[in-house]
Amino acid sequence: MKVSDFSFDLPAELVAQFPPGERGSSRLLVLDRRTGGVTHADVQSIARFLKPGDVMVFNDTRVLPARLIGEREPGGGAVEVMLVSRLDDERWEALVHPGQRMRPGRRVRFERGGRTLHGEVLEERFFGRRLVRLWTDDAGTVMDAIEAIGHIPLPPYIKRPDLDLDRDRYQTVFAREAGSIAAPTAGLHFTEAILRSLDEAGVERTTITLHVGYGTFKPVRATEVEAHTVDPERYAIRDDAAARINAALESGRRIIVVGTTTTRALEAAAERGGGRVVAGSAETELFIHPGHRFLVAGGLVTNFHLPASSLLMLVAAFAGREAVLSAYREAVAARYRFYSYGDAMLVL
Repeated sequence: MKVSDFSFDLPAELVAQFPPGERGSSRLLVLDRRTGGVTHADVQSIARFLKPGDVMVFNDTRVLPARLIGEREPGGGAVEVMLVSRLDDERWEALVHPGQRMRPGRRVRFERGGRTLHGEVLEERFFGRRLVRLWTDDAGTVMDAIEAIGHIPLPPYIKRPDLDLDRDRYQTVFAREAGSIAAPTAGLHFTEAILRSLDEAGVERTTITLHVGYGTFKPVRATEVEAHTVDPERYAIRDDAAARINAALESGRRIIVVGTTTTRALEAAAERGGGRVVAGSAETELFIHPGHRFLVAGGLVTNFHLPASSLLMLVAAFAGREAVLSAYREAVAARYRFYSYGDAMLVL
């Protein structure tokens, strides 16, 4: 299958640069994957499209303010460090700019709001990455300093600096363990009031954790879909979550998966378990594209994705390429907002 088969025309002005006025005020396009029919609604009414006994699964990862801006020591000069993955309490894999000036042994100092964080490049790694050591002389831990000093790593298609509002709005209300450098954006729409409406409708809820990595922004450079690979990401599924999901599968109830990250984690865990979700921590490189046989997902909540992206291919695998592209064309015509701060889609 050609990557170009997943292209569509998207006016630049439909790429949301800011969150909607209030969390939970986004529009919702509901796609029936059996008929291709589309219903226009709003996120606050999502419970009316679900059934008692459905189990909705969220990703409770928390976005780390992983973008650090500082100066070289000695001599000054601006340095930007994007933390990609944590190896232990002090060592991180990171992208560093300008890389040519930050060889092993070079140091950098980050300061903000009265807090200071120090960094040193330990090794040069593949794909321009560096192994860096971070430490602080202040009271508190390195993670405390990162939380205070770091900037929210907004996606590259948001063409503005991060603002204070992003610390709240680029985070789900159920975010728990810090580790992602991008939000599980389908979850951004949910408020406490919407979660209560799900409870009142008899929809069960549970969470898993997948820390979203830098690879989520990796473009599909191949010509053929099957030639693309996705970067590995770590996930964790607690015993109680696995038990609740498996009980629903065994009784024929639907699993409504919130987000492509949650989908990847659950489908990978079910592949490991021969059709049932295995609890525990693991790493997945699962690339879901048309032809994938879904073991868990019976419904999907997602945002609107980039043309010819791996995330769009996942949605097309679940609902059918033609149905999804037709729904996207209708969303463009109806002026839906796209991408991380955009509107939502429910596929059933």
